[in-house]
Amino acid sequence: MILYKSRRGTELKGRAAFRRFGVLSPSCFRVGAAFHLILLFIAVAAAFPAHGREKDVLQYGAGLIVNLPAPEPEVVQVVEDVAQNTFIRGTKEYNKDEYITGAVAAKSTPVFPAWTEGGKVFYKVRGQALDPRNFKNSGDVGTLAVRYVVQPEGDKNTVLRIDAVFVDDIRHSLHQSNGSVESSEYKDIQDRLAAVELMKKETVEAEEAKQERSAKQKFGMGDDTVLLSTPPSTAPPISPTSPSPMPQPAAAYDQSPESLEQHVAELRREVERLVKKPGAPLKSAPFHTASTLKSLEPGVEVLILISTPYWYGIETHDGQHGWIRRDQLDQMP
Repeated sequence: MILYKSRRGTELKGRAAFRRFGVLSPSCFRVGAAFHLILLFIAVAAAFPAHGREKDVLQYGAGLIVNLPAPEPEVVQVVEDVAQNTFIRGTKEYNKDEYITGAVAAKSTPVFPAWTEGGKVFYKVRGQALDPRNFKNSGDVGTLAVRYVVQPEGDKNTVLRIDAVFVDDIRHSLHQSNGSVESSEYKDIQDRLAAVELMKKETVEAEEAKQERSAKQKFGMGDDTVLLSTPPSTAPPISPTSPSPMPQPAAAYDQSPESLEQHVAELRREVERLVKKPGAPLKSAPFHTASTLKSLEPGVEVLILISTPYWYGIETHDGQHGWIRRDQLDQMP
């Protein structure tokens, strides 16, 4: 018993000596090793994002190439309208800006080399642009230019290429776009093409409705009559031996001439408008910057085919289609 207590006392004194002189116990060695392993894991994990970030690096100068399911003449018209407006989207000079203004259409620019691969080419140029955003290392004043190339791809498809560059005035260095300008300009073109397609669809539906109304009037049917098919333009010949056909009652007979005339007048007020003074430009698309097809005189009657919050898609008496602002038309008297 005495020997056991003596050894136990020696062991306790030894442990106290380890603590007094700052010597770590075996359990402390295990904690330190785990701590070093954690540090090593953090260092290795930090290295992987640095490698993965290479995939997120912006590809400057890639431009944009897209195949549009629209015939080349339609795309040319829309692209020409976009090239003639004064905006360059997807970039800005100051943080408060939405986009860069003051651009002008051009037939060529020294910023881009001459295009020799066919198709129709349009340019939009903004001089004295101050440090435009989304261009690589752009920090000076220079020329900002966008190039649009339209190439037919068969009868129903068109290839569109859009490129944007910035050249500073001091060193004449070329600064590539990160794709923001190209994608934003394409979005504007895409919206306009969608509006044109909608107008074509509404025009076909309006023409079908017009033919249906004409058929009903020709055969003495009311507007509430539903046609299963377009009636023939002429009746089949009647044999001399066959009995004379009895007149069939029509839906129009159930209405008085006054009510029919009133109903026709209401329909006319819904689909027809008069151009206000001093006249209005007929636009190729529902945009202020779209090209003007012709100028309509005040008092001219037009047929409404499409209604939007700010524009009407209309048809003139000579069959021309276009867009007019809603506030430039009056209802029929």
